[in-house]
Amino acid sequence: MRNGSVKLKRQDAPLPTAWERVQLARHPQRPYTLDYLQTAFSDFLELHGDRLFGDDAAIVGGLATLDTRTVMVIGHQKGRDTKENVLRRFGMARPEGYRKALRLMRHAEKFGAPVITLIDIPGADPSLVAEERGQAFAIAENLQAMSQLRVPIVSAIVGEGGSGGALALGLADRVLMLETAIYSVASPEAAASILWKDGARRAEAAEAMKITAPDLLSFGVIDGIVAEPPGGAHTDHAAAAEALRGALIEQLDELMGCDVEELLARRSQRYRAIGAFA
Repeated sequence: MRNGSVKLKRQDAPLPTAWERVQLARHPQRPYTLDYLQTAFSDFLELHGDRLFGDDAAIVGGLATLDTRTVMVIGHQKGRDTKENVLRRFGMARPEGYRKALRLMRHAEKFGAPVITLIDIPGADPSLVAEERGQAFAIAENLQAMSQLRVPIVSAIVGEGGSGGALALGLADRVLMLETAIYSVASPEAAASILWKDGARRAEAAEAMKITAPDLLSFGVIDGIVAEPPGGAHTDHAAAAEALRGALIEQLDELMGCDVEELLARRSQRYRAIGAFA
């Protein structure tokens, strides 16, 4: 997986363009974190609240079983209808969501359970109340904590991986992406508006930004691509979950036997190597 052994090309269909991948990553019927928790995991016990302010429904997390291993699973959660999206804000987390995630990571560390994060967020909540409650500090605090967490961390980008909102759950020993997921510093629409003052050039921006799984694998930003069912993960939730489940088990099997100090050293080296060139 680390060498990108998963084949992306299929004989029956051409590869989707960058903008087509963006649309697939945002598909409203794509499986979300709670869907994966029902199909790829078992015995999920949701834990709530950050013990400082409140509970954020945009991030869900708790203990679960993956194969025979107890893990802490944390992920962004979007809604299926208007009412749920008002509650979950399309997965755009606020500081209390990131602090809840950090509390659960610390809990996992205390009991030696590996952490799995499922990323699907257009970006952190941009509202005034989120900024007033310390949005930037909460994200930075998670990054610092995850860089030093003394248990294995595996992250999977299952839909949109947008900006610091994604990165706050994405600093890991291994980072996977579903085949049509995206991972970027800004949305293509925002990038087009910034670069060309024209949001309509979003498809051009998506291509230029190199936000697809094959691009990011070639740059060493991610470690593997998880194949999706033909047409995308939204066409077959069970098949998508089974593929993700197998990839997560594979990564944890490799990481669990690693000495903690070596694990931390490799994690640090992994991120220091990103963007390096000769």
